[in-house]
Amino acid sequence: MRMRRHHQQDEDTGIDLTPMLDVVFIMLIFFIVTSSFIKESGVEVQRPQAQTASPQDKGNILIAITADGQVWMDKKVVDVRSVRAHVERMRVDQPDGAVVVQADQDVRTGLVVQVMDQARLAGVQDVALAATSGAL
Repeated sequence: MRMRRHHQQDEDTGIDLTPMLDVVFIMLIFFIVTSSFIKESGVEVQRPQAQTASPQDKGNILIAITADGQVWMDKKVVDVRSVRAHVERMRVDQPDGAVVVQADQDVRTGLVVQVMDQARLAGVQDVALAATSGAL
């Protein structure tokens, strides 16, 4: 009497997913490193219109001033006297970034000048006012 032996396959016939996972993680790291994050001031203001308005293409530090005189930076209300310290802190991340002041069209001019002065005292030479392009 002969005994039959069943040969079990020792190999796993499944698909090895390790190379695919490696590629996915490398692509994820690539997209995280190359993506640029848009910083917002935290509040929407009604900007004045100007015929000579031009878009800014480099990374910016945004400061918004509402019609009622609130100064917004990094999605929170700040005091005018602390704008300098906030700009200095944000310049660590963007050393060559410009400051863009997004002032509401109904805000007091004196407050806008104070904010721009604080940004200049923080060492930023390129301070711009945001406007909507269009006819006056």
